[in-house]
Amino acid sequence: MAPTVEAERYAKQLSEGLSLNDPYHADVLVVFGGDGFMLHSLHQFQVLGKPVYGINCGTVGFLMNEANISSRAELLERLESAKTTLLHPLKMNVEACDGKTSIHHAINEVSLLRQTSQAARIRIYINDIIRLESLVGDGVILATPAGSTAYNLSARGPILPLDAQLLALTPLSVFRPRNWHGALLPNTAKVRFEILDADFRGVSATADDRTVSSVKIVDVFQDINVSYNLLFDPGHNLEERILREQFEY
Repeated sequence: MAPTVEAERYAKQLSEGLSLNDPYHADVLVVFGGDGFMLHSLHQFQVLGKPVYGINCGTVGFLMNEANISSRAELLERLESAKTTLLHPLKMNVEACDGKTSIHHAINEVSLLRQTSQAARIRIYINDIIRLESLVGDGVILATPAGSTAYNLSARGPILPLDAQLLALTPLSVFRPRNWHGALLPNTAKVRFEILDADFRGVSATADDRTVSSVKIVDVFQDINVSYNLLFDPGHNLEERILREQFEY
């Protein structure tokens, strides 16, 4: 439950009279909040392998179900009829300028952003081949289909159908190459971002809500060994949401 008045009120209303268990013994995890809190919960409890049903008490709620449930009986009915969407995250391996390494997963996207007033300079490899010698700008995003309607869309990246088996590589305020607008990659691609002049042009790398500052090398690929099970109401699944989003204006 997100620490907001709306989430707390709604959770209390729908859980009254139910036998609640801690996440380790629950059959289904019910998340009250917005997309940010859902991402946090998915990362926190991924090791449990439990299905997760989100109820939107936030703003956008793209990963959530509508908060139009009036009783705990209706909540149980919705959980019974919900359909599962399986997501595989991106795995981000990072080497920082100080030599430290770390690993993080991203359900939505991995984003590289400049840390100073200096533009970032990033060399991009796809499957060990240099595809872009030097991207100069604010940074770059690698988004999954599930995350293509989030930060990626706000940066004018493409919306990807959930079953497209693609990743969106989208530049942020690119200065050079002047006319490069990004690329669509197969979800089997292994992407390396090499930060040029890293000590002078600082760049951070973020996997969803986990940020590593002053990075030097960032390797990203889809991790098929990790999965998240999201539950959606019939007619409200993530694939339908992504399709519908393409006709919004």
